Amino acid sequence: MARIKLFKPAAASLLLAVLSACTVGPDYLKPKIETPPSFKEVEGWKKAEPQDNIPRGSWWTIYNDQQLNALEEQVNISNQNLAAAEAQYREALALVQVARAAYFPTVTTGPTVSRQRTSANAPGSIGASHAASLVSSDFNFSGGVTWQPDIWGKVRRQVESSKASAQASDALLEGVRLSMQGQLAQDYFQLRTLDAQNKILTTTVENYKKFLALTKNRYATGVAAQSDVLTAQTQLETAEAELIDTGVQRTQMEHAIAVLMGKAPSDLTIPATPLDLTPPPVPAGIPSELLERRPDIASAERQAAAANAQIGVAEAAYYPNVTLSATGGFEASTLAQWFTWPSRFWTLGPAAVQETLFEGGLRHAQTEEARAAYDASVATYRQTVLTGFQQVEDNLAAIRILEQEAKSADAAADSAKKNVVIILNQYEAGTASALDVIVVRAIALNDELTSINVLGRRLNANVLLVQALGGGWSTADLPSDKVVGQKHYKGWW
Repeated sequence: MARIKLFKPAAASLLLAVLSACTVGPDYLKPKIETPPSFKEVEGWKKAEPQDNIPRGSWWTIYNDQQLNALEEQVNISNQNLAAAEAQYREALALVQVARAAYFPTVTTGPTVSRQRTSANAPGSIGASHAASLVSSDFNFSGGVTWQPDIWGKVRRQVESSKASAQASDALLEGVRLSMQGQLAQDYFQLRTLDAQNKILTTTVENYKKFLALTKNRYATGVAAQSDVLTAQTQLETAEAELIDTGVQRTQMEHAIAVLMGKAPSDLTIPATPLDLTPPPVPAGIPSELLERRPDIASAERQAAAANAQIGVAEAAYYPNVTLSATGGFEASTLAQWFTWPSRFWTLGPAAVQETLFEGGLRHAQTEEARAAYDASVATYRQTVLTGFQQVEDNLAAIRILEQEAKSADAAADSAKKNVVIILNQYEAGTASALDVIVVRAIALNDELTSINVLGRRLNANVLLVQALGGGWSTADLPSDKVVGQKHYKGWW
């Protein structure tokens, strides 16, 4: 007999375990992506040595710029877009626990105390002469348990979806971080490009002033015409205007960097440092590695996993809901008897099984909606991968072509400088006109500015390539399913 008593709860537990093993809906399979064996634009690309791999996390250190390093660290601490993304990640973690809470029964409890007097003239009453007996008290302390076992796996699918969404949110956070870091690096190198332009224009203005003074002296001695003086004056004033304009652009760029760091523009001053940096080589790797290295691709893939689990949630609505409940507590008419053993009461049940027979096609429509949402998320994932491939190819091509352009631009600038010296000597000797000097100097200035602008564009493309490759991030950095579930809620595991 004792064995039978032990067998019944064991059998019930086994039955619940078997029922709980049912999980409706399709199991998730990562969408297939066709990847080319290599990037087309990587041909002729200078491969990085192993020691030149992108540093994990602090990828900007490859530029070996201490000022940039200090600015980037502030982005991680104070950028408000990052703060918002981090809060959204914490929200996603909380939603995992919201979903997991459905695994457990709902337990309620609480005391109630009441005192009442029934009517002496009510049907069945014993009359007004016994009015004292019509007054009674009720002391009740009860609790209830209600539980819907996850027989069809609806809760498991919802938890699965919430975990995948939390992982997607974590990847999105890293994507925002990488975007903000990349934007700051681009702005920083643009600011230094403007500093270089400012230096070139400052030197040019000084040279133009000297040439204007020389031309005025030649005009005073009758060697030069007044038109030469006016032309030299015009060229000087044009260069001064360009110099002033670079100041406006630099100020705005400095303000943009301050905002990326989460600071008011008035709180940041970056000392002028002309750009003088060779873009470092970046290991491009192979296209299939990109699927593991970009947080936006990882986020899109996790969103697809979350959408797949929602199909199971929708399909579970086709099956009946099973609800188990129980109540118990103590009830008495006097305070002294309230918590005595004879005052106990309990009720097991009702145990209810409820099935929806007709709802006008609602469940079918919700299931189709979930399937369509999954198909959309898969398409978004594949499009994100294609965009990633495009961005890498674009910047590989930009770096390769701009490197060739830089060689031509630097050569042109050097030749223009030499020509300025030759023409200026000829002008002082009287064998060249002032117009000749002005023309070659204008060409030299344009070539110098072009050369520094090409260098700035090369660094910008370099940063964009690092960003397109994921900035040293990897899907291995994503929190696992278990970690997502334990994050902030370790007590439930």
